[in-house]
Amino acid sequence: MVRSSGLVSVEALAEGLGVSPSTIRRDLQSLDAGGILRRVRGGAGCIADDDPVPFDEVATVATDDKERVARGAAELVRDGDVVLLDIGTTTARLARLLRGRRITVITSSLAVVDELRHDSTVELLVLGGILRRNYLSFVGMLTEQALREVRAHRLFLGTSGIGVDGQVMDSTLVEVPVKRAMIGSAEQTVVLADRGKFPGTGLLPVCGADAVDVLITNDGADPTTLAAYRAAGTDVRLT
Repeated sequence: MVRSSGLVSVEALAEGLGVSPSTIRRDLQSLDAGGILRRVRGGAGCIADDDPVPFDEVATVATDDKERVARGAAELVRDGDVVLLDIGTTTARLARLLRGRRITVITSSLAVVDELRHDSTVELLVLGGILRRNYLSFVGMLTEQALREVRAHRLFLGTSGIGVDGQVMDSTLVEVPVKRAMIGSAEQTVVLADRGKFPGTGLLPVCGADAVDVLITNDGADPTTLAAYRAAGTDVRLT
């Protein structure tokens, strides 16, 4: 229940499991001591994933697949667009392909900033917040508040994996609220996922297939998952 919701109160856990709040509190204490979840005031939350694999190392995995996905995404961008770029190695590749374009890019990714900071043609808006140094991203309340003040034509959303039912997942607790805020700030949501993300892993759901307008992936991605997206009305594009 904690993994699916992110944060859960003692009362909700007691009601959902049919036990007393005191039993839940004892169990949470034990699980917290074992490092399985994080005990918080009034409930529990997931352990924040501190990304033991650095960004630079992740960037070396499935490079050809990621490049094809990024090129497919770049084809959707038009001059004058305002685009939101999520964190991730594929969105960083997309940023590189957008150099020289007369567009506005909004991002919480320092990797995207590094790709575009010397390009005077691209208008670059960087979301603030708490810096996650290992994955070069901004997170937290300030990031989410900033997203409520902007509006983008389309969001290019990354993911740690996609479930067979089409759920877009993420493995890092603090990134999920930022991703959800990005979805709320964009007219169109485009998910970028190389075929290795099918079926993928992740602790928390970001959104379902019905919230995804376009899915860009590679030939060879899991056909059952792609069928779920098409059934939800998503434009599935294979590269």
